[in-house]
Amino acid sequence: MDSGTLHRGKSNQEKLIFVYNANSGIRNGVMDSLHKIWSPKTYDCNLCNVTFGVFSEKKAWKDFRKKAARELEFLHKDEFQKQYASKFGYAFQYPIILVASKGGMEVLVAKDRLDAIENPEELIQLLQSRMGL
Repeated sequence: MDSGTLHRGKSNQEKLIFVYNANSGIRNGVMDSLHKIWSPKTYDCNLCNVTFGVFSEKKAWKDFRKKAARELEFLHKDEFQKQYASKFGYAFQYPIILVASKGGMEVLVAKDRLDAIENPEELIQLLQSRMGL
């Protein structure tokens, strides 16, 4: 997963923060990939499943991400908690997609909605409808 990478959009609007329900690090990444292979139905990060295959980012998602008109930030839950949650007292269920602005953060797509998404195209359509991306 593209953790911590900031993708600069074409505008100065709020940024979207995508928080995976996984921890950072090579060991965790390998374990997540193995979990996806051996027991995909029990893997608990549907944002990971929708945007990444076992070994690489899905093409439709990668193309969308590269063309996004807003700034996008991708974090694992431990990175998010270290960078944001402890400062502002945020407590969320992961995975989650947030809108961050100078005034704080708002939930754009909560865990329950992310868990119902089946493919990158469905996620892209949802983001486009809610944010005009």
